[in-house]
Amino acid sequence: MTLRRITIGLIQLVLVGSLGQTMHGTLYAGKSLAERGKDHWAFQPVHQPAIPAVHDRAWIRSPIDAFVLARLEAAGLRPAPFADKRTLLRRVHLDLIGLPPTPAEQRAFLADNSPEAFPKVVDRLLARPEYGERWGRHWLDVVRYAESNGYERDGTKPSAWRYRDYVLDAFNEDKSYDRFVQEQIAGDELPDWNSQTQIATTFLRLGTWDDEPANPAVDRYDQLDDVLGVTATAFLGLTIRCARCHNHKFEPFSQADYYRMLAVFQPLKRPRIGRKELEWAIGTDEEKAAWKQHGQEAPKAYIWYEGGSTAPVTHLLKRGNPNLEAEEVTPGLPAVLVHRQTPGPTALAHSTGRRLWLARWLTDKANPLTARVMVNRVWMQHFGKGLAATGNDFGLMGEPPSHPALLDWLAARFVAEGWRLKPIHRLLVLSSTYQTSSATGKVGRGTRSSTLWRQRRLEAEAVRDSVLAVSGQLNPQMHGPSVYPALPRAVLEGQSRPGDGWGKSDARQAARRSIYVFAKRSLALPELELLDTPDNTSSCEQRMTSTTAPQALTFLNGAFLHEQAAHFADRLRREAGDDKAAQIRLAFELALCRPPSPAESKLAETFLQRQQRQIESETHSVGDAGQRALAAFCLVLLNTNAFVYLD
Repeated sequence: MTLRRITIGLIQLVLVGSLGQTMHGTLYAGKSLAERGKDHWAFQPVHQPAIPAVHDRAWIRSPIDAFVLARLEAAGLRPAPFADKRTLLRRVHLDLIGLPPTPAEQRAFLADNSPEAFPKVVDRLLARPEYGERWGRHWLDVVRYAESNGYERDGTKPSAWRYRDYVLDAFNEDKSYDRFVQEQIAGDELPDWNSQTQIATTFLRLGTWDDEPANPAVDRYDQLDDVLGVTATAFLGLTIRCARCHNHKFEPFSQADYYRMLAVFQPLKRPRIGRKELEWAIGTDEEKAAWKQHGQEAPKAYIWYEGGSTAPVTHLLKRGNPNLEAEEVTPGLPAVLVHRQTPGPTALAHSTGRRLWLARWLTDKANPLTARVMVNRVWMQHFGKGLAATGNDFGLMGEPPSHPALLDWLAARFVAEGWRLKPIHRLLVLSSTYQTSSATGKVGRGTRSSTLWRQRRLEAEAVRDSVLAVSGQLNPQMHGPSVYPALPRAVLEGQSRPGDGWGKSDARQAARRSIYVFAKRSLALPELELLDTPDNTSSCEQRMTSTTAPQALTFLNGAFLHEQAAHFADRLRREAGDDKAAQIRLAFELALCRPPSPAESKLAETFLQRQQRQIESETHSVGDAGQRALAAFCLVLLNTNAFVYLD
């Protein structure tokens, strides 16, 4: 019976898939690829919709709220109640800087009853350097950042860390997003290029690289395919790579569209000797002269280069095979996205100018995708789900936005305010929508509480960084080469060459924020990998959240958590003295950003007493049993859902 049901299910699945393809084909029968997408929401110009009217105007703190509340009222739903001040403070700290508020910050906020109390906190957080570390990490997910090549030997990408520092600084200085895009695609072709804009183009070279390919010609096109794919996905939210071998089956992109865009990147060359990866000297003549004058490592960056202003010929490849060249193509854009004729690229003195041409089109105000995609990414990180849930796919097969008018309003506002991200953050977190409680329940007959906010688990890096912050061990040092925290022997032995490419950092360097941990494709810290760090071979729009037994085992038994729990206990004794009640209260304020309830205090005291007696009986000594019991209590706190979830 079970086998029969499985067989029937498979048949139904095949039939449904076939029917879907048939309906898709029938729907677009007789239409060109460009015509198929002409009416698609994401390919329409961004417009500034009117802010909707609502009944409960007192709930509105931001125009965002009007769009959200209008939908709720139309469905007969009400917003959830507001979160309490402690919950809100922890939420915004972890959202904007990835670290919990200190007890002093908690007390200051709770004592401030002015209407400007929360806006002041938001402005302070946006001005802190930790903001760039937090939001730079989100961007590194999107651009498949890693410092190694992947494949069997997984060799190091020298100086790739300079790109990570560039991203952090760009977020902290609130570099305009249009400029941010242009620098990463064509930083060496900008009229005012310099060493930093050259470093930005490391974006193009972050993909995997096979140092011993079976077919060098195919490998070359795999590299260009990676560059084209991540450019289309990161900035446009499109899956154009599917058109490499044939016209896209489900999106309005032809194979010719694909190769016209590929021609933009065709002139790029990889600095190397044979198959050995090399860096590239960077800097203007003025910068190089200044470095020389000061006796300065002129820096090098991990970037491509172009050999001159003449571009190689690009052909459409039959079935994507470089040995089956078809007609020649010139640089161009997907037909469905071109609403007016634009002149082609203009060659520069030292390069073809093709990437600069593409970068300017991407950031043209008439481009319907770039601003929409980025504000959707910001919304996704703040609320756990994008207004358009498929953040890397705004095409026909992607999910349509839940609030299309709100998405357009945000995109138009983003561009009008100079493509600045910090004002968008401020707009979102100061809204009533953001400040509602994650709890839901009945609020009236037949009426369910509803909000866009949902409880979610912190990302791996935020968990590890919070552990270090709470234990008092976090090293706030920014920038520079990556660090190598200790890895278990079993992890190192999983490599083809155990330990190859993994250095050794001292305890102080190993305690830096997780964004500075060396990003090696074949190795990862267990406490990060187990909490769903992304596969960095491709763009990650939103991380998965899994719940597995190895997570609990590692966080209860792993060396890192035990070390930090011991440091946490030392901090409690140092700052709260020997009074157990004071230690428990401080532990809760540091880890959970609130005092314990009377019941929790009693449970904690009982746990400490029992743990101390057990240690004394096992060791037959009083010694440090009290401190070890306190460390065990700290380990428990660091393993609670309340610590790793954002409420």
